[in-house]
Amino acid sequence: MEYVHRPVLPEATVGALLDPGFTARGGRYRPAATAPERRHGVFVDGTFGRGGHSRLVLQRLAPDARLIVFDKDPQAIDVARRLQDDDARVVAVHAGFGTLEDQLARLGIEQIDGIMLDLGISSPQIDDASRGFSFMREGPLDMRMDTSSGPTAAQWLATVSVEELKEVIARYGEERFAFKIAKTIVSGRESRPLRTTRDLAELVASVVRTREKGQHPATRTFQAIRIHINQELQELAHALAAILKSLAPGGRLAIISFHSLEDRMVKQCIAAAARPSAALAHLPIPEKDMPAPVLKSLGRILPDANEVADNPRARSAVLRVAERTTAPLPDDQGASFVRAMNLVRFSGHYGPGRGVR
Repeated sequence: MEYVHRPVLPEATVGALLDPGFTARGGRYRPAATAPERRHGVFVDGTFGRGGHSRLVLQRLAPDARLIVFDKDPQAIDVARRLQDDDARVVAVHAGFGTLEDQLARLGIEQIDGIMLDLGISSPQIDDASRGFSFMREGPLDMRMDTSSGPTAAQWLATVSVEELKEVIARYGEERFAFKIAKTIVSGRESRPLRTTRDLAELVASVVRTREKGQHPATRTFQAIRIHINQELQELAHALAAILKSLAPGGRLAIISFHSLEDRMVKQCIAAAARPSAALAHLPIPEKDMPAPVLKSLGRILPDANEVADNPRARSAVLRVAERTTAPLPDDQGASFVRAMNLVRFSGHYGPGRGVR
């Protein structure tokens, strides 16, 4: 069955990536009055999905340009490979964008002229009950973006400790009932293993008696488990470090986020790379040794009322845009800018700090 995916902020994202005169005044995109020239160079779509953004980018690229498309999802990469067969400019990579540096090296690419990321899960993943992402649809409790590797959510929930589960739900779901939910899952799993999305949704609903208006009680728990299973924030941190190293001077990054955890990471990394003296002020670095800005922030774009009415899943989207300067990276290759994000160690990985809103 084919599932429809409607890209969020399509014109703004493509404009952010390709338009030399891109602006984001007042949080809105204003396209150029005249049709821009086709762009040469190497560009990356790190989250291909069903190719909505990529197809729009291809319309703006010259015949000698290249578009490298990444996706972990086997179903998505099948679509990408069909596009690759039809368009010689496309190179499909079955991998997450966190492997950007290694994959570019494998392809012999030293620098890229732009990259876009559309973070989180896609509409086809939500709408396909067999993927296990949605508490609104009965299906196996899977939640893996790459169904060819790694433990499912059900497998992880069958063995995780109360303490680790509480930390995941609290940090990645910002759920104030995290301990109660974790304790109920662990204590009840021997008599009632969690195998389906409905099993988990009903259990959480039995514990979370109050919730924001219009929000399902299991919303935050599903988000948290999905983020953990797919190591989404860790992958984003790896990708941001690789992007700083890979972008050519004048190259753009355009990243769409849908919740505060990932958006905060993107915002803080851009801010640190654009204003190192402020981000690294707490470190004992003399002003003369402070690294030069390697990014210029071009602002953020929010969906307008018309787009939200036409595509309700766009309502929480934030597109942040930045441009690589000509300044060389500092000796640490930009690692200090990524570390400037408010991250803490958690279970051997990086995770978001507390109190993210």
